[in-house]
Amino acid sequence: MHGIEMLNLAAGGLLLTAVLVLWRRELTVIVRVFGLQGVALSALVAALAWDESSAELAMVAVGFLVLRGAVLPWLLRRALAGAGPVQRETRPVINVATSLLAAAALTLLALAVSRPLVDLAPTPASRAVPIAIAVVLIGFLVLVTRRHAVSQLVGFLLMDNGITAVGFLTTSGIGLVVEIGVALDVLLVVLVLQVLTGRMREAFGDTDLDELRELHD
Repeated sequence: MHGIEMLNLAAGGLLLTAVLVLWRRELTVIVRVFGLQGVALSALVAALAWDESSAELAMVAVGFLVLRGAVLPWLLRRALAGAGPVQRETRPVINVATSLLAAAALTLLALAVSRPLVDLAPTPASRAVPIAIAVVLIGFLVLVTRRHAVSQLVGFLLMDNGITAVGFLTTSGIGLVVEIGVALDVLLVVLVLQVLTGRMREAFGDTDLDELRELHD
């Protein structure tokens, strides 16, 4: 498989997994799909490393495979285990059909806003930028339309995956040290939110943020 084909396949995997997270309501499935997106992001960076014969990018790809394909999903599963008996997104702000229509609209918006950038430098990497921007927008949609703390955390991480993909596709790598620093920040955020989720479960018996808001009122 050529690097360009691998890049296109990985970009397609990024978008497909984002849509699947939006579609599914079972939290265990959502976390599993998020792990697959981490693998897709790793494959995308590996394709860039192959195309540019860059050992630094290859190291980053391996790091992504470990951190975003294994460690973060494992932490999310731990947070989910402490989130109570409700393992489904029972009451999203908008239903599944509307969510998918919104995802289609956001993908078209990403294509429109990124067109000048693609026309400026029409390379295989830049042609995948609209997909990465669409992942950012879909992640934001998940963040604002889901009520469960774990779902919202996955939405935040989808946005981070999309932003990271945009960075690599537009600059061919943002530096190994910088990427390691960002990855550690993300890992720290997940650890803190995991602790908070456990505390919420111990104090209130649930992690549905709308129910906690009603309790506050």
